[in-house]
Amino acid sequence: MQMKFKLAVVAAAVALTACGKKEEAAPAAAAPAAETLVVKIGHVGPTSGAIAHLGKDNEYGARMAIDELNAAGVMIGDKKATFQLLAEDDAADPKQGTAAAQKLVDAQVNGVIGHLNSGTTIPASQIYNTAGIPQISPSSTNPRYTRQGYAGAFRVVADDVHLGGTLGKYAVESLAAKKVAVIDDRTAYGQGVADEFEKGAKAAGAEVVGREFTNDKATDFNAILTSIKAKKPDVIFFGGMDAVGGPMLRQMKQLGITAKFMGGDGICTNELPKLAADALGDDVVFCAEAGGIDGEFKEAADKFAQDYKAKFNEDVKLYAPYVYDSVMVMVEAMKAAGSSDPAVYLPKLKEANHKGITGQIAFDEKGDIKNGALTLYTFRAGNRAQLAIVR
Repeated sequence: MQMKFKLAVVAAAVALTACGKKEEAAPAAAAPAAETLVVKIGHVGPTSGAIAHLGKDNEYGARMAIDELNAAGVMIGDKKATFQLLAEDDAADPKQGTAAAQKLVDAQVNGVIGHLNSGTTIPASQIYNTAGIPQISPSSTNPRYTRQGYAGAFRVVADDVHLGGTLGKYAVESLAAKKVAVIDDRTAYGQGVADEFEKGAKAAGAEVVGREFTNDKATDFNAILTSIKAKKPDVIFFGGMDAVGGPMLRQMKQLGITAKFMGGDGICTNELPKLAADALGDDVVFCAEAGGIDGEFKEAADKFAQDYKAKFNEDVKLYAPYVYDSVMVMVEAMKAAGSSDPAVYLPKLKEANHKGITGQIAFDEKGDIKNGALTLYTFRAGNRAQLAIVR
């Protein structure tokens, strides 16, 4: 009986020792991986139709930002964010624009960058506003967009009041224009910028000798140009895009019209020389881009252009850097709020003070960029030549 008791004690001791060793050998539990948060960013622009080159340029700017964010391993709150770009084509058509907007709302995007044109941005903004989804336009300049009272509507470029008015003043003070004629394409953008040019030119002392209109798909301008030629204007201003402005310049040359040709950012593109062919002489076309990169931001913008070229094998057309900055400022607001929920991060977006590649981005009470810049250009030897940056 005593022997059995001793054996039992030894067995228990061995078991306890083995158990102790097992506990000592167990590895420490790994820290749990951060939960993944999927963030959907919508982008809308015309990637088909006459200005598809500008729409793709904008989309590529968004893709640059999304790829960089995913490579950086961005944290929003305590979750690692994975960003998805949902890109839609609005063909610069208001009806297609609202359909694209509704599609993004149905996909429950966390925010929208776009649209490119004022004519699609304004009707689409009503849909985003109803759904409570913040929207940043990188290129729409019609003042009405941010004057509708929508809490989530923002833009990162100067509007047509600034752009058109500056060009009207420039026509008189720098080009010595006494008589000007105005043409617009009847879009929200074209008519808006033409109206503001007309106001600016009149205020500076010019006489408006004609106001004509076409449409954004027109190719024949002989009737309106013949009417304008008889009035002998010093400057013809066109409110519209490069796809129409280029052919208009060719027909001006055919008709022997020697007036200077002016326009807003819609014609102020690297594609205009191809579209105008041999009608684009030196110091004949003057235009303004809603935006301007100078000073300390020039180096970052130049690097963006190099990276863009390496990624897409194309040069930046116009607004890709502003799209890139729009995505980044939206994501900065999400990070500051610790949430991608539109209702939660919207107040942080209103307070934005983001150092982008295009400049410092902060918004006023309407959602317009503060201290917005304009860049004035002409064309020489088939290339854009910068004249000045105006704020």
